[in-house]
Amino acid sequence: MKAKLIAILIVLVFLVGFANAADPIVTQSTSNSTVKSNTTAKTTIKTNPPSAISPSINASNSDLCAIGVSGAVQTQIIGISTGQAYRDANCERLKISKVLYDMGMKVAAVSVMCQDWRTFDAMAKAGTPCPIDGKIGEEAKDLWKLNKREIPKQENLKTMDRGEFLHTLVNGIMGVLLLAILVI
Repeated sequence: MKAKLIAILIVLVFLVGFANAADPIVTQSTSNSTVKSNTTAKTTIKTNPPSAISPSINASNSDLCAIGVSGAVQTQIIGISTGQAYRDANCERLKISKVLYDMGMKVAAVSVMCQDWRTFDAMAKAGTPCPIDGKIGEEAKDLWKLNKREIPKQENLKTMDRGEFLHTLVNGIMGVLLLAILVI
């Protein structure tokens, strides 16, 4: 909560501090001619602010196991852009396993897949335990009983309860309102 208040204060400081900085460019000129006429002209130039352009993260190559995420926000005062690539470990595991299988290393391919707890459980429930130390079948089953520490741990798949959902929703709405204030 304290961090949110600090963030709101920073946004307000930017709004107040830069409100005067957005004045238009004004030029004035006066000219006299021999025809005895006086002309006064006032020119006001209003320009758009420069654009914040989000970085391009190329993920079109099908051999990459990465997901690109980028975004940008531009107001009349300030522009922000960011981007990042995230690794997909399961995609990498699938590619490694496929290459091993294609090279004829079928046990090694299954071993790579068995590093994921879901594959490990599925193999055990199917009656074909994952390979361990080059052993397969019943020998592998006996070795797994002796080496329970090496069994992949089940990941807790996070679910969002109602309170957490409402908290996230309120944070999102506040962010949109602050952004709207910046744009105005």
